[in-house]
Amino acid sequence: MKEAAFVGLYVLASVAFLPGSALTLGAGAAFGLWKGFALVSIASTLGASAAFLVGRYLLRDRVARKLDKFPSFAAVSTAVGQEGWKVVILTRLSPVLPFNLLNYAYGLTTVGFGEYVLASWLGMIPGTFLYVYLGAAAGEAARGGSRARTPVEWALYAGGLAATAVAAWLVGRTAKRALSAAVKES
Repeated sequence: MKEAAFVGLYVLASVAFLPGSALTLGAGAAFGLWKGFALVSIASTLGASAAFLVGRYLLRDRVARKLDKFPSFAAVSTAVGQEGWKVVILTRLSPVLPFNLLNYAYGLTTVGFGEYVLASWLGMIPGTFLYVYLGAAAGEAARGGSRARTPVEWALYAGGLAATAVAAWLVGRTAKRALSAAVKES
């Protein structure tokens, strides 16, 4: 029951343009790494999908007026028209692009709903894992841990966190470069 309520809250937050980072961290603390990751992966994809559909069908004109203020969106839209899911996945991998704005903005593009959902889900995996990992580590520390950890275990946790953060940074940097190249070509 808690899980369904969490997923519902996350979807509502996505549609309401509220940041999901606190919910993602909280999922790690409340549900642990793997269950939290699964829940956020499902919830963020459902939330992104719901906002995409709202942007495409219910609030299309309003979203278009808001996006007119961002000249770079026209280039991204053109790139999506040419590259489809590739641009979606690259923008999801880049941590500098706002999740909620993209959800609505992609509703105005020619990308198909199915490819949008799959590309969004795949592109959000690294960032989701990192934030849930951080939340799980913070939750474990706040609870005092279920047992005493050895220095080797703490070193492995720290190494895992560092490796995850570096991987997310490298993927984001590579995605940003590739997206810039795709937008320039458009």
